[in-house]
Amino acid sequence: MLFDTDILIWAQRGNLKAARKIESAQHRVLSIQSYMELLQGARNKEQHGYVKGFLTEFEFQIIPLSENIGHRAAIYIEEYSLSSGLRAADAIIAATATENNFDLLTSNTKHFRVIKELKLKVFRP
Repeated sequence: MLFDTDILIWAQRGNLKAARKIESAQHRVLSIQSYMELLQGARNKEQHGYVKGFLTEFEFQIIPLSENIGHRAAIYIEEYSLSSGLRAADAIIAATATENNFDLLTSNTKHFRVIKELKLKVFRP
């Protein structure tokens, strides 16, 4: 399962439902976009270390940006940015999930619901 950035933020804030979702997943995956967002949200090197340690401890696989992911993300932006406000970061996360045939777990369904081929799993904190 590919986790949207928000799920890890919920877990870091102490949300037990988010933590259980992470713990119970057989395969934990992040887009490189989510990884960068988590690091960017850190206030100092200690928080960087916490993020990296958390991802290592729970054996998250980080999927890099590939040509196919980039191409699909660009198509999503062309199709949905004007009509639905899809942003580049969310397009990359969605494309990562779609290109790798992963379910995407998120609480931000409004960001992704327009993408029909995306296997969206809704998280309610």
